[in-house]
Amino acid sequence: MYAVIQTGGKQYRVAEGDVLRVELLEKDPRQSVVFDQVLLVAKGADLKIGQPVVTGAKVEAEVIRHGRARKVIIFKKKRTTTYQRTQGHRQGFTEVRIKGIKI
Repeated sequence: MYAVIQTGGKQYRVAEGDVLRVELLEKDPRQSVVFDQVLLVAKGADLKIGQPVVTGAKVEAEVIRHGRARKVIIFKKKRTTTYQRTQGHRQGFTEVRIKGIKI
């Protein structure tokens, strides 16, 4: 059984027991979170596709930790002038473990 959920402007394919990194959530570690934006649920050959979401479907998860991703370097340069800029960015994330999919 798996589902496709939407959170933080992105879509994720999840199954029970999966650990994934989503955009930063305002929850403490070991707190539960419910994703109600379920776009698709599949159980064997049975497939439910939402328009845009599946009504009554929920994905329950538990927050494991918060963290920051590896640094991405942004470098801008223009040739004939003495223009160059370097900037770094670290995106925050929340790591969650999927506990169950309810239809």
